Amino acid sequence: MSTAPQAPNFPYKRVLLKVSGEALMGKGAAGVDPEMVDMVAADIADVAAMGGQVCLVVGGGNIFRGLAAAAKGMDRVQGDYAGMLATVINALMLQNALEKRNVETRVMTAIHMASIAEPYIRRRAVRHMEKGRVVIFAAGTGNPFFTTDTAAALRANEMECDALFKGTQVDGVYSEDPRVNPNAERYEQLTYMDALARNLKVMDAAAISLARENALPIIVFNMHAPGAFAAAMKGEGRFTRIIED
Repeated sequence: MSTAPQAPNFPYKRVLLKVSGEALMGKGAAGVDPEMVDMVAADIADVAAMGGQVCLVVGGGNIFRGLAAAAKGMDRVQGDYAGMLATVINALMLQNALEKRNVETRVMTAIHMASIAEPYIRRRAVRHMEKGRVVIFAAGTGNPFFTTDTAAALRANEMECDALFKGTQVDGVYSEDPRVNPNAERYEQLTYMDALARNLKVMDAAAISLARENALPIIVFNMHAPGAFAAAMKGEGRFTRIIED
């Protein structure tokens, strides 16, 4: 029976990492970049090896976006279900990369597909994490009209995580996209209400509100920087912290 290693002096012992589908594209325009998947897996493996309990919610925007398809005439509900299936593909890719690094991993889906993943059962997921396994939650919440950001906030609260880590393509939260406007203001720390009132779009309003209602800190960092997740877990490196007043 596997057991979790002793946790180091992390500010947070159990965390949920939100990995967007776009983060897995690397420098490509769509699809999955195997090198990027391997880099993300390496960072997660390092945190797990140091004793951090990690679960993930993975997006699917690199493969299919239900909202974008709906804008082109597709039924919104059907589009959202297709997007959920895209998250499962990404979850399996991450699982494969983690297991190549000898990290015990479980994929759990909100939509039952027993041939390839376990159905999401909260108590079972918690037990997996207690045993040191990385749990990847796929298919969002299993409901249309809810984003994977909202799924991340929901699962983080259900797992009683100490924080929600959001991996993005920049090193924190900015007033505007710094890749478009180099003069955009970068924030070291924000409140939930700051993020909502300024419409900073780091996560959707439902996700931020759910985090706020449960005093769940949100840590935003650059997923494309090697070792950034492990550094942020230690309270090091560059990131933005979103917390209560």
